[in-house]
Amino acid sequence: MADERRRVCVTGGSGFIGSWLVRFLLEKGYAVHATVKDHEEGETKHLLDLPGAASGLRLFQIDLLDYDSILAAVRGTAGVFHLASPCIVDRVLDPERELLEPAVKGTINVLRAAKESGVRRVVVTSSISAIIPSPRWPADITKTEECWTDVDYCKENKIWYPASKTLAEKAAWDFAKENGLDVVVINPGTVMGPILPPQPNASMEMLVRLLQGCSEEYKNFYMGSVHVKDVAAAHILLYESASATGRHLCVESISHWSDFAAKVAHLCPEYKVPSFPADTQPGLLRTKEPSRKLIDLGLRFTSVNEIIKDSVESLKRRGYV
Repeated sequence: MADERRRVCVTGGSGFIGSWLVRFLLEKGYAVHATVKDHEEGETKHLLDLPGAASGLRLFQIDLLDYDSILAAVRGTAGVFHLASPCIVDRVLDPERELLEPAVKGTINVLRAAKESGVRRVVVTSSISAIIPSPRWPADITKTEECWTDVDYCKENKIWYPASKTLAEKAAWDFAKENGLDVVVINPGTVMGPILPPQPNASMEMLVRLLQGCSEEYKNFYMGSVHVKDVAAAHILLYESASATGRHLCVESISHWSDFAAKVAHLCPEYKVPSFPADTQPGLLRTKEPSRKLIDLGLRFTSVNEIIKDSVESLKRRGYV
C-alpha cells in the first residue's frame, strides 16, 4: 500500500488536463484517486491503460453536488487537485443549473472534504477566464494575477463560463481563509496539445474549426496559449513547492486571436486557414512572459509553435482533421 503522503486525489481525472496530470503523477510514484462522472469504458479506458495504473490508480464516480461521493474519493489522501468543473461555452440554457451552481458548490464540497480529511494542500484549477474579461482594468497595464474578471459584465453580456470560474475561485479563497485550508490556484489559458481522452477539449475544437477554414471571428479575443503537458506539470509544481502561494497565471504568452491564426497558417500551409484583422481591441497588451510566478518556481513553457505542431499532429492521428 502506498504511503498516504504520496496519495492524492484528482477531480475531473478523465478530462483533457486531468488525464495528463494523472499520467504525470503516476510516473512520479504517486498513488492517485481520480474522479470521473461515469465508470463506463468510454470515459475511463484511457486512464486504466496508463503506465502504473494497475497498481497506482483508483477511480471514483462522483457528482459535484453530492458531498458524500466527493468525500469518499478524497478520504485517505494527502493532497487534492480540483479540476472538475462544467465547461459549457455555447448554448447555455440555464446558467445557474448548468454552470454556476455546480462550479461554486462543487468547489466548496471538494474543499470541505479536503478539510475534513486533513489534506496537506489543495491545488484549485481556475482559468484565465477568471482574469479576463475585465474591461475596467487599465488598458496600459498588462493583466496579471491581480486582475479579476468582471462578473457583472459577464452576466450582463451572458458570458457564463468566465462568470462560473470567477465565482468558483472566489468561493475557494473565501473558504480557505475562513477554514485555514492551504489552497493554491492555477489559472490556465487556452490549453492545447496531445489528446489522451476520447474527445478533444473546447480549445482543441476551436483549432479544428480554424484548420477546416471556418472564418468565425473571435472579436476582442486575447488568448493565452499553453501546452497541456505544461499545465499538468505546473499543477504538480504548485503542489510540491512550499513557497507557492496565491494565483498563478499559466500561459506561454498572451496574444490576439489574429496572431494565433497567422501562426497556424504559417505552420500548416496545407490547410486553408483564414486570416483575421490584426487588432479589434488595440487597447489590450500582448505579453511574452505573463506567467512570471510559475517561471520563477522553475517551470519552462513550451513555445507556441510547438504547441500548434503537437496539437495538429494529435488531431491528425485522431482523424479530426
